[in-house]
Amino acid sequence: MNSRKDAKRGSVVGKKATSTQEPQSKFVAYPLLREPVTTSVPYQRNKWNPSIDGSLILLLTMVCAFTRLYRIGRSNRISWDESFFHSRFPNQYLNRSYYHDVHPPLAKLLISLSRFVVDGNNRTIEPKGNYPPDFNYTFTRCFTALFGIGLAPLAYLTCLHLNMKRKTCFLAGLFVIADNALCVMSRFVLLDTPLLFFTAAALCSIAGFQNTRHCAFSPAWWQWLLLTGLSLGLVSSCKWVGLFAVALVGLYTVEELLNMYTDFTPVTTALRHFGARVAALIVLPLAIYMASFAVHFAVLNRSGSGDATMPPAFQARLHGSKLNHQPFTVMYGSVLDLRSMHPGSGLLHSHPHKYPDGSQQQQVTGYSHSDSNNNWMVMRVGNGFNYTSDPLLQVKDGDTVCLMHKRTSAMLHSHRAHKAPVSTGDYEVTAYGKPEWSDTNNEWRIEIHKEDSSVTNGEIHAITTQFRLRHIVTNCLLSAAAVKLPPWGFRQTEISCSRSQDLRSAANLWVVERHINSRVPSVDMRPMVKTSFISNFIRLHLEMARSNNALIPDRDKYNHLESDPWSWPFLVYPMRMLGSWNKDDIKYYEVGNPLIWWVSTLMCLLYPLQLAYYHVRKARGISGVWAPGEELHFWNAGKLLWGGWALHYLPFFAMGRVTYIHHYLPALYFAILLLTFEIDHFCRRSTLGSRSQAAVVTICAIGVLAVFCWFAPLTFGHTGSIGDLKYRQWLPTWNIYRDKYAM
Repeated sequence: MNSRKDAKRGSVVGKKATSTQEPQSKFVAYPLLREPVTTSVPYQRNKWNPSIDGSLILLLTMVCAFTRLYRIGRSNRISWDESFFHSRFPNQYLNRSYYHDVHPPLAKLLISLSRFVVDGNNRTIEPKGNYPPDFNYTFTRCFTALFGIGLAPLAYLTCLHLNMKRKTCFLAGLFVIADNALCVMSRFVLLDTPLLFFTAAALCSIAGFQNTRHCAFSPAWWQWLLLTGLSLGLVSSCKWVGLFAVALVGLYTVEELLNMYTDFTPVTTALRHFGARVAALIVLPLAIYMASFAVHFAVLNRSGSGDATMPPAFQARLHGSKLNHQPFTVMYGSVLDLRSMHPGSGLLHSHPHKYPDGSQQQQVTGYSHSDSNNNWMVMRVGNGFNYTSDPLLQVKDGDTVCLMHKRTSAMLHSHRAHKAPVSTGDYEVTAYGKPEWSDTNNEWRIEIHKEDSSVTNGEIHAITTQFRLRHIVTNCLLSAAAVKLPPWGFRQTEISCSRSQDLRSAANLWVVERHINSRVPSVDMRPMVKTSFISNFIRLHLEMARSNNALIPDRDKYNHLESDPWSWPFLVYPMRMLGSWNKDDIKYYEVGNPLIWWVSTLMCLLYPLQLAYYHVRKARGISGVWAPGEELHFWNAGKLLWGGWALHYLPFFAMGRVTYIHHYLPALYFAILLLTFEIDHFCRRSTLGSRSQAAVVTICAIGVLAVFCWFAPLTFGHTGSIGDLKYRQWLPTWNIYRDKYAM
């Protein structure tokens, strides 16, 4: 009786206490679980112990540093994608020459900074062969290896925040250290190591934030929320794969907010939570992401290989660009390079090759690069004009003009008789006829769409005037929609005459990129062109997406580097890090620790079944399924780890681009921690004593370390005959010793 009175008295006191405080939402993470998050034993939140946790983290860091730095400078060969990320792109940053790439710039900027520290900006490294003898490539490799070293302590901290036992937290760090694939990727100058580090930092931060839900808006709560946003901004600024981490945190946040709604959290409190998450998880990451591109644009202020991917207004502001100085007002008789405003369509181009079907006249295409076949002379309709001696006459809005291909003297032409080869709803555009011929199918009317300069007198100006070219006979619009021609068209862009009357479509808009006329004085274009960071930011992303989609595998050609997503978790096709596999080469092989990969894959496949099994048992009222708080912990930790694995792995099945085994490494990190979590879960639910549990952890650690050592020669670099390591070829698909798929 006394115990019942005490319990009742406690509940009354609790109600009075909570009535004077701000209501706290339960943040129940699993809709089927209605236990409060303050459920006690056996899952108390881990508290930081400086002597224990600090010592274990220091030990993990030291061991990880040894594996990542041991003989890191042994090979002076430019290995695999080091040709891009340690050579070509840093060359551009240090020379400040604009270039184009499919990846965001942050990791490349960091690598370039490390190269600047060690070597200044007075050297260009050739993207093949060996590094120069006097170049300290080891420093830059050590710099990127620091991100790989950070993975082990982050794994420990993440598991600690997920309230696993310290022995299994330490085991998670050992698993990260003992994976050969993570190790070998950390030893070269690649983007994947910073990407992995910031992915791990994002997971650690959201796990820490989950641990502070009981004290909303406290300094610790804000700290972990802001660290999560910071990590998301950094990881997405390295590679777009980092957006999968953003998706994970986004889904977690949506679930939290929905739980507040179902728990009838007061509106003012819910709005505070919503505002905090918008600021920390949307505004902060976006600001970091955009800031990396602002630095990218600021550094690359000179003309370079990537100019053609950006609009003419952007190019004209680059130092050394051919567009800096040119005649401003377009005159009849001028030679023009016309660029489509549609991203990826390129410049109006022609060449002597004919269409294989249709009219079989000369092809007109879109071509992205500078070429004399891009030159077109703007002419008046009719004969009798001398463009070298007659008075200059401006080209104006509403004028009917003819465009002559300078190289072949053929006229820009369209007709109703034939459809475009790919966009069959449009008319074909060809180069046909001669200037002296009278053919209305060669006539086009100019329609100004927009003038970006302060000179708005109806004249056509270089770079600043956007206009349409309407065919006089068919009333269609000259169009370039980034549709690629078949191989007979050299996979250049199709140019068609669109019957669509969408006057604002970028595919139907053109601009004079380059204007050549010796009779008209050149002016400095930079004060006249207008450009903004936002427009350049958007255009660059459209080009990045287009370039990324163009990275498609050639299924008819064997490539020992490529592999399909289905094969990654099972380690079917590891990858040689060097193209040459001769006896005298130092050979590196990206093969994961098979014990870690295969068992972690099994855990990832079993976790949904395990979750369903537990739920069915609970729904049937079977007693003894969960200890207090155990079910909630199983869901809260599992949703982050399994969800992170699924989000970083499954989307690759929907991608058409070329893929490699290293694309699985972020998913592997989540799989490793899920494996650790399942070991921790087994130890808690089993009847094993603490010594037996320690023995389980020890056996796991010894097993993965033994396998790591077995494959270590391929991780740290093997010299001599590869036949010495033929017994390490565990699967017939591995090409360590013999590549049976090579042709």
